[in-house]
Amino acid sequence: MKTALTYTLLIFCIFITSCSKDDSDEYVNKPTAQPLAIPPLFAQFIINPVIPIDNPQTVEGVALGKKLFFDPLLSANNTQACATCHSPQNAFSDNSQFSTGIDGILGNRNSMPLFNLAWNYDEQFFWDGRVFSLEHQALVPVEDPVEMHNTWETVVTRLQQHPEYPNLFNNAFGEGVITKEKATKALAQFERTLISANSKFDKYLLGEATLTPQETNGLNVFMDETRGDCFHCHGNPNNPLWTDNMFHNNGLDATITDLGLGAVTGDPADNGKFKSPSLRNLAFTAPFMHDGRFATLDDVINHYSEGLQNSPTIDPLMKKVAQGGVQLSTQDKADLKAFLLTLSDPSFINNPAFQN
Repeated sequence: MKTALTYTLLIFCIFITSCSKDDSDEYVNKPTAQPLAIPPLFAQFIINPVIPIDNPQTVEGVALGKKLFFDPLLSANNTQACATCHSPQNAFSDNSQFSTGIDGILGNRNSMPLFNLAWNYDEQFFWDGRVFSLEHQALVPVEDPVEMHNTWETVVTRLQQHPEYPNLFNNAFGEGVITKEKATKALAQFERTLISANSKFDKYLLGEATLTPQETNGLNVFMDETRGDCFHCHGNPNNPLWTDNMFHNNGLDATITDLGLGAVTGDPADNGKFKSPSLRNLAFTAPFMHDGRFATLDDVINHYSEGLQNSPTIDPLMKKVAQGGVQLSTQDKADLKAFLLTLSDPSFINNPAFQN
């Protein structure tokens, strides 16, 4: 009886030890959670960011995504990275009208700035909304013949043969082969950390800065339906994104050659509609519009003031298209520009966490 009891206890102890060891081993490579640092104004005015259940933010995933973002290994000839067309110094956009791909071919759209992407609630990306989710967006540039002109099969092979990446992928996603899905998940994690919320106007709303009379009048012009009438598409002080993330025909052309959203949906009513960009960081993101046609912020303001072009799909919000625009005075133009520049965030483009 005593021998049987001793044997039973021994087996029980071995079982407990074995379970403890298994549990410990299971978490050897468990990534460390890294929730997004949600800015106070975002927490106050808008709902939580979009974080996919199958791609939570982790320290290891963000680190891997950052390395991939700056690595020219993703391109066919190892010369261009994501950051080539999305430079931190330009609020992750390109200061050229059109970016040049690895074969010297120009694109036909201006490189969109990248920030506050986790709050794009409809998750439609690119100027024309052709891709759903940040993870799927990251798939496209690698295989685009005008951009990186590579294949994901080639990229995955390079990553598997690299001296560092297998370990980084293991740390971020656990054991298993490297896949394009894991790579784009990591890229998306890094891109979601690109949060811009420290402009002068943010500080003003937090009681940490004061607007000049010119900037104050510029805000009034922005919000006044009889003057700037800008807030319908680009929000207001209660919307720290400064965009509705929707698609509009904002009167750029009387004859539409780039169908924009219409080419994606196949609906003629969507022809000439493009995503409203955020008004944050305008000091760093010139040129402007989906095709980079406006070199300066003054050009943009002049467009809405007296340059609107009518077309069959013109947005109803362009209420003064028959007059060519809202017809701002010279002073109101200058004041509006002064206000818009208060939405720029120098700390964002200089954040060490976002540099190579």
